[in-house]
Amino acid sequence: MTLSTIAMVLLGLLLAAWMVAAGAAIVVAHARQKRAEAALRNARRLSRMAEESPAQLLMVRTDGRIEGSPRLAQWLGFETLPQFLTELAADPARGGVAKGGRGLPPEQVEALAEAVLTTQRTSRPFRLSLNPNGSRRTLALRGCLADPLIGPRGAAQVWVFDASDAETQLARMRAETDRARSDFTALVGLIEAAPIPMWFREADGRLRLVNTAYVRAVGGENARAVVEDGVELIEVVDGLTPAQVAQQAAGAGRPIERIISTTIDGQRRALRVLDLPLGDEGVAGYAIDIEEMEELGRSFRAFREAQRSMLDLLSSGVAQFDASRRLIFANQPFQRLLAMKPADVINPPQFERLIDTAREGGRVPEMRDYPAWRRERAGWFAASSVQEEAWPLSDGTHLRVVAQPMPDGGLLLVVEDRTETLRISAMRDTLLRTRTATFDSLFEAIAVFAPDGRVQLWNRRFAAAWGLDADFIDTHPKVADLLQRIAARLARPAQAKAVGDVVRAATLERRETGGRVALADGRTLEFAGVPLPDGNGLLTVLDITDSQKAEDALRERNAALVEADQLKTRFLANMSYEFRTPLTSIGGFAELLQAGLGGDLTEPGREYVDAILTSVARLSDQIENVLDLSQSEAGMLPLSHEAIEVFPFVTKLVEERRARILDAGIQFDLRGDPGAGRIEGDPRRLGRAVGHLIDNAIAAVPRGGRVLVELSRHRLRGANRVRIVVSDNGPGMDAATLARALGGLKLGADGLTAERRQGLGLPLARQLIEAHGGQLDVESLPGHGTTAIVELP
Repeated sequence: MTLSTIAMVLLGLLLAAWMVAAGAAIVVAHARQKRAEAALRNARRLSRMAEESPAQLLMVRTDGRIEGSPRLAQWLGFETLPQFLTELAADPARGGVAKGGRGLPPEQVEALAEAVLTTQRTSRPFRLSLNPNGSRRTLALRGCLADPLIGPRGAAQVWVFDASDAETQLARMRAETDRARSDFTALVGLIEAAPIPMWFREADGRLRLVNTAYVRAVGGENARAVVEDGVELIEVVDGLTPAQVAQQAAGAGRPIERIISTTIDGQRRALRVLDLPLGDEGVAGYAIDIEEMEELGRSFRAFREAQRSMLDLLSSGVAQFDASRRLIFANQPFQRLLAMKPADVINPPQFERLIDTAREGGRVPEMRDYPAWRRERAGWFAASSVQEEAWPLSDGTHLRVVAQPMPDGGLLLVVEDRTETLRISAMRDTLLRTRTATFDSLFEAIAVFAPDGRVQLWNRRFAAAWGLDADFIDTHPKVADLLQRIAARLARPAQAKAVGDVVRAATLERRETGGRVALADGRTLEFAGVPLPDGNGLLTVLDITDSQKAEDALRERNAALVEADQLKTRFLANMSYEFRTPLTSIGGFAELLQAGLGGDLTEPGREYVDAILTSVARLSDQIENVLDLSQSEAGMLPLSHEAIEVFPFVTKLVEERRARILDAGIQFDLRGDPGAGRIEGDPRRLGRAVGHLIDNAIAAVPRGGRVLVELSRHRLRGANRVRIVVSDNGPGMDAATLARALGGLKLGADGLTAERRQGLGLPLARQLIEAHGGQLDVESLPGHGTTAIVELP
């Protein structure tokens, strides 16, 4: 029992020990569990802190494997971080895991791999900046060799920072710095290149900086020398130096601007100088050369005075109003047209008051609502364009008013008296209508062409003459289009060019030409081009179909008459020998019989022989006349040139006709200056011509009548000429009888037809006198006699 008891006790003790050990184990386990839970909570907190940290850790092993957080994968644009560093540049289209096709550019991945490899080999840290594809994010990398407790031996740890905001701010600050530096450089260059002198003074007024224009203006060597010597551009004005004026500007804290005169390059120039305080830094200044502006101002004032003097000479009224609507200038025509009073010239009125004064003088139109009308005219000052209107006045005057708003708010008013112009315009319209009516009433077809070849005016006969459509002419066609229509109606279309040449010669070459064309319908048109004073050309067209036919017929008859006349001339020339030979033989035999060579003749025989000789002499004279006349008409009359004393020559002709004069029982007077001089001519033929005139006068005067022959010398058209006048107081002749006598014709027995030439006296006398370069005029009145006047050179 004792052994059992002991065993039970031992067993109890053993169980108690186990219980104690189990309790202790439980306590220790519970404590460890609490520590483990605390460590887990701490690990989770650290992990969360690492995930929320602005820096993410990227672990790169020696074999290129990488480890990192999901947040880093999101920064790089991946859903899950790749296993290897080179896969950061994977192409999603080829099975990569990049989100949205992002990742890193291949060149940045290569740069990162090279930096990591260098760090793993040399333990040298590195810094990089990466920009994921398709993202504005900027990642800053700080890499170094990893601690063995953190990563495997030889691994590199890379801390990745999201530096997007800082990088953006830095980029902005760099851009602003670069812009400020660029602006400052540009400003310095601008100041240096400025054509006007510029300078900067310190607070005490001493020069600190000057530009090239300043150095050039003061004639210095360079800017440094000018600043060191304190060379001033501005002279002392009113006892104040430029430095003192600058100090006044700095003390007042406001710019001081003034206009002064100074000497630059030996010339006196006007400058506008501005001193601008720049706080405590100093005072800047610049000077603008306004000499040209001042000169322009003086020129403008002189121009304005000259313009106003010129406006006084215009026939149109011109007035100027300033921005306050007050009259500042009005020339003499304006004062007269608007009936201005002398007081208005001395004290210029407002625009509205001027209109009232003009209304009182009846120089504005009559209207029902005058105040509203005046307000509308006052609105011309605010108009944006030129205003123009007509003012018909009650006295019949028509004024044209033009209002030109000025840029300074004033107004330029021009008034022109158009009364005479409108009257002339009305007269012109009347003349145009008259011209149109005149054109349409002409028998000729006419058209007026402008220098560019376009038809301006035409009458109705023009379209009818060429067979053109009136609607086509109404389009004012050019000559080229007109010729195309005309060519289709010509017998020879190529002749249309001649019409165009005539129009061109009249409009451009300013000369008259003409031509003639035949139409396809058998008509013949004659046209001519005449240049007009206004630069246009006139084309006249006349239908000469009938006259052409008559002309052709006359030409045929004339050719027949010419041939007959030539036959007559040849006949007379050939037969003159035949006439003279037998007549000479008859005269010779008769003279032999008269001389008694054929034996003694009885008294009747002697009378017969005398009659034969008289007839032979008369027939010889007629033959000579016929030959002279025929040769003269043919232009083959031979003339001798001898000196002829005029008075003895005419006296001899009268003496030869003494017997006839005595037998006729008439009074014959010969008057003239024996010193009338001499002429050159053929005495025989000239004597025959004057003798015929004397014979006709003797034959025309009845018994008891009177014949006068008068000689004189006078100047005609600057030349000395001899005049022989043969006049009688016979019955005279009317105009028709005189014309027939000069033509050698007389009326037939029926009183209607003309017979052949019966007398050759006057025609032969005219031919012979004209052959000597003279002129024969015959004047005759029934009951007053006949006068023949011979003019010889």
